[in-house]
Amino acid sequence: MNLNKLINVPRTICAVDASTNNFAFAIFIDGELVSFDKLSFSGSNFYEKLGYAAEKSGDAIKSSKVDALVIEHTVFINSPKTMSELATVQGAILGSAHLAGIREFRSVGPIAWQTFIGNGRLTDQAKKDIIEQHPGKSKSWYKSKERDIRKEKTINFVNRYYQVNVSDHDIADAIGIGHYAISNWEKLIK
Repeated sequence: MNLNKLINVPRTICAVDASTNNFAFAIFIDGELVSFDKLSFSGSNFYEKLGYAAEKSGDAIKSSKVDALVIEHTVFINSPKTMSELATVQGAILGSAHLAGIREFRSVGPIAWQTFIGNGRLTDQAKKDIIEQHPGKSKSWYKSKERDIRKEKTINFVNRYYQVNVSDHDIADAIGIGHYAISNWEKLIK
């Protein structure tokens, strides 16, 4: 018996991967991926981009007639400014989604959905292999290389599992977030 049937997984879910510059989303109906897209925010400063994010994300969500929205948690990596701006953008998106009629919201941590699709943190051996293959690089170069490898793994998973041809890592992330949500709704409602 499918536990998700017992806990009333919403019929239509919008999964969101947001940044300070764009909004990638994937729409799932009855557990099937039906569409995905990415909107880049325009504006000459952060607040103009924020207004654009609020307006355009709400339009996209409303046109999809979504029951629930799942967004990736904001996590602190290196920059308090970036984290603050990302949280503000996410707030604008969530507010717009509420105005568009969505009443059910959930969030998932990046490592939870990434691990679920087989793309957890790189092992120590994998990190050593990168250093051996590319000696003499800076710490930031190696971190960037690790991120690129993981982005590619997510894209590969999405394309294989859903039989699509996605090359954009933000869209792939949104699909990965949605994949986790439809498979683990009971974890999201706790």
